[in-house]
Amino acid sequence: MAAKLIHDSRFFSGFLHHTGNLFLRLTGWKKVGEVPDIPKFVAIAAPHTSNWDFPVFMAVVGAFRVRARFFGKHTLFEGPFGWLFYWLGGVPVERDTRAAADMVEGAVKAFAANDDFILGIAPEGTRSKVDRWKTGFYRIAVAADVPILMAYLDASKKEVGLGPLFYPTGNMEADMAAIHAFYADKQGINPANQ
Repeated sequence: MAAKLIHDSRFFSGFLHHTGNLFLRLTGWKKVGEVPDIPKFVAIAAPHTSNWDFPVFMAVVGAFRVRARFFGKHTLFEGPFGWLFYWLGGVPVERDTRAAADMVEGAVKAFAANDDFILGIAPEGTRSKVDRWKTGFYRIAVAADVPILMAYLDASKKEVGLGPLFYPTGNMEADMAAIHAFYADKQGINPANQ
């Protein structure tokens, strides 16, 4: 997962920072929270209900100057703009194949191989309404022994931010209940998909 990213260029990193802040200001989103002062964590970004979630969260990544990687649907990385998603830190995932299971192992190896590594994941795995979240983010955090940053957007308040760190205990059922409790009052851009 070591490739040249937008964050590796001082010019483009600064550009992303300023355009991220400008985008948030012009669209009325208020950024909340602080980047944790730790080198490694999994950041979950929820609720994911709209195509607008990506530009809003990327604006936050830029505004906070977070050098993050993210998992995205493999089709985003195809076609004439596929290079852009790679450059922004994207890692393509084929969600319905064995490759999806392999991503946990690959992510854990990336955490072990890097002194600083932040991985962003939309826990729903899709913009569509789901009955339950995918658990890959949790399994990655437990196996890599890193905390989970609960990033969020709340369209009802026009807030997008970085919530608290959650340290998984290994009791997935109890931990997922606690994580869901944090997001219970957060409204997505398209609430019908929540």
